[in-house]
Amino acid sequence: MAVIALKCPDIEVAVVDISVPRITAWNSDQLPIYEPGLEDVVKQCRGKNLFFSTDVEKHVCEADIVFVSVNTPTKTRGLGAGKAADLTYWESAARMIADVSKSDKIVVEKSTVPVKTAEAIEKILTHNSKGINFQILSNPEFLAEGTAIEDLFKPDRVLIGGRETPEGQKAIKMLKDVYAHWVPEENIITTNLWSAELSKLAANAFLAQRISSVNAMSALCEATGANVSEVSYAVGKDTRIGSKFLNPSVGFGGSCFQKDILNLVYICECNGLPEVAEYWRQVIKINDYQKSRFVNRVVASMFNTVSNKKIAILGFAFKKDTGDTRETPAIDVCKGLLGDKARLSIYDPQVTEDQIQRDLTMNKFDWDHPLHLQPMSPTTVKQERC
Repeated sequence: MAVIALKCPDIEVAVVDISVPRITAWNSDQLPIYEPGLEDVVKQCRGKNLFFSTDVEKHVCEADIVFVSVNTPTKTRGLGAGKAADLTYWESAARMIADVSKSDKIVVEKSTVPVKTAEAIEKILTHNSKGINFQILSNPEFLAEGTAIEDLFKPDRVLIGGRETPEGQKAIKMLKDVYAHWVPEENIITTNLWSAELSKLAANAFLAQRISSVNAMSALCEATGANVSEVSYAVGKDTRIGSKFLNPSVGFGGSCFQKDILNLVYICECNGLPEVAEYWRQVIKINDYQKSRFVNRVVASMFNTVSNKKIAILGFAFKKDTGDTRETPAIDVCKGLLGDKARLSIYDPQVTEDQIQRDLTMNKFDWDHPLHLQPMSPTTVKQERC
């Protein structure tokens, strides 16, 4: 949103959230996330055509285009637990948009969502529409953390999916015109809704698959005396393969890869494609294997015990130039070493001690279900009133 505000000075952009501390931080000198170049962009536009507010309903009501970027975490219970995406936040956002709207709107899916989500959202919006017309577009985000601003200034592609009706095409054109302020037309791809939704899951699955492929090779290299860096360099020299995402590591982290592949697995299973589901599940299995293999190697190299030995962990975020610790391999590595009673000293320039402590005590997937965002169940409301 900050980059849209910077590149389109004639468009007013309001970023809204129900979390007061979060919006307060976005309005302060200390932004709540670290991303190279972001602070400059925000400070150039804030108060001019970029606003941060907790008055969600007012800004949604006034907007022509509403981008929905809420969490779509992995479900922790119920049908599809551990795989399916939890669309609770998405659904409540859609109901709120339907409730407060007084004029026609374009609603843009920015969150990564399961294919066919747009259909469900359309139903919610049209059933509660009071005669207002809503057009749903899918506009998945391909930026990478750490290089986000550069990725947004010069994207490989901008993908916009919409309905193949005259109204749908008109909505696509409206959003395309926003991006056309700075993105060359040939880099703006338009598709149908389902292709756009699935392209994002597919792109993340392909990237994660490359990491698991080279990590699988690293295990074989260690067993045979080959050098994995030399192998990946030789492989990457093939122009059909290319050298990106071929560095062996402790495994991938971040909020997207695992979540999106699990979601893909679930969608494949639901559509009667168990072989395809199993193929993608293997990418996650190799990632988990690589993390536990790394811990085992560390322990083995110290006479098979790290009990009471002090180990320094340099870097805790899932990659450089970010403070994001979601699904970072460091968590699994630290937990593995702590399980063997090691004493750890952890340092990361962008991650606070509190965050590290929290991450090491949290259950899997809980990081993506913040308590203050949990929808109120009738019993909770009742308890709070008592």
